[in-house]
Amino acid sequence: MPGHGRLNLLRRAPEFRLLFFAAAGSATGTYLAAIVLSVSIYDRTGSGRWLAALLIADFLPIVVIGLTLGPLIDRLSRRRLMIAADIARAVVFCALPFVDTAVVIIALAGINGVATGFFRPAVYAGLPNLVDDEDLTEANSLFATVENLAWMIGPVVGGAILALQGAALAYWINAVTFLVSALLLSRIPARKLQSEESLSRGHWTDVRDGVGLVRTSKALLTVLVVWNVVLLGNAAVNVPEVVFAKESLGAGNVGLGILIGATGLGLTLGSFFAPVAIGSIGLRRTYPLGIAIMSVGYAAASVAPSLWMAAACAAVATFGNGFALICNQLLVQRGAPDAMRGRALALLFSTFYVTLGIGMAAAGLLTDVVGGRRMWAIAAGVYLVGSVVALAMTRRLQVGVAPEPAVEGAPRLLFRELAERRRDDGATEPSSRRDAADAGEAVSTGA
Repeated sequence: MPGHGRLNLLRRAPEFRLLFFAAAGSATGTYLAAIVLSVSIYDRTGSGRWLAALLIADFLPIVVIGLTLGPLIDRLSRRRLMIAADIARAVVFCALPFVDTAVVIIALAGINGVATGFFRPAVYAGLPNLVDDEDLTEANSLFATVENLAWMIGPVVGGAILALQGAALAYWINAVTFLVSALLLSRIPARKLQSEESLSRGHWTDVRDGVGLVRTSKALLTVLVVWNVVLLGNAAVNVPEVVFAKESLGAGNVGLGILIGATGLGLTLGSFFAPVAIGSIGLRRTYPLGIAIMSVGYAAASVAPSLWMAAACAAVATFGNGFALICNQLLVQRGAPDAMRGRALALLFSTFYVTLGIGMAAAGLLTDVVGGRRMWAIAAGVYLVGSVVALAMTRRLQVGVAPEPAVEGAPRLLFRELAERRRDDGATEPSSRRDAADAGEAVSTGA
């Protein structure tokens, strides 16, 4: 059974199990409350502009943190940072039941966005330290699978609670999930989430070092370029989804729900089975293959004559998306040293949100001109470009560990300082953690 090893991993790695359930609980509550926040804003204002303001308040802090504050995720205790983020989000959702004005709701959503902007990079930066390197693919698969399940189930449950009990109950449930997450995280020893103490050369120099790492590490640069292309395709899928379902397919609101559910199902299954593909054909082949599947799936969906056929094709497309997402995580986690992994993740997340925002703005204008079907066909073309770029860039990735970090200037000096300090201390580490001198290598892809 493909998932047997992953279940064993939860049993064998107690600290990873705690992180897994903490992230699973908070993700479920977050997606449950997301629809409630949107409905609350719309009911109060009846305006799409206020909905847009809510989305901006949610993702703009992530952009700002990634561009300016990412090094804090490496310098500060990741455990304390995640616990503080959970407590802050719990306070936000405890306050929301007592708020009546749209402005205050959006302000609280902004605070929630700040907390999330620190929480997510800290989670994915700390994860590789909790498992052996050979288990890292399975660990990422488990995380992605449960998050995608939460994305599927949370809005449905949130909508049901909203209809039956109102927004307050959904907010309280979300607050509880964050408190439970903080409690679970408090049981993980802080040293387990960080194998190296980050050496700071001044905050803004640290920020520049993070940019230099992403720019010169082949693995990180691959993710930066490829996924920003893919996100333009995502924008061309997500923005016209309502138009495609309701006008192109004549499916109505129920049909829209079926289409969204199909994409969530495909993404969940793709994330779950990604380790099988990576183990069989290697990461370098799985990455462009996953994006190519996205292209084929959405191209077929764009010409599908019925809702059910379009939903099936969309599920196939997001199955490939699940493959690619796991490859992204592995490339970043293996392509950055632990002492700089947090800032690298935060920087990448910020560029992704900027690209997605620009893509959505452009897709909104184009949808009114060409309609839903053609937008999905355009998305398929963008994914095809992304697949070709991924194929070209992954060919440049070396197999194995390079003796020197492929980073120039200040980051290289930082790696050497870390390596010398470890040699002086006589430190050792498990196979899940790489020596600082090896951290800038191009990635062992298993291909």
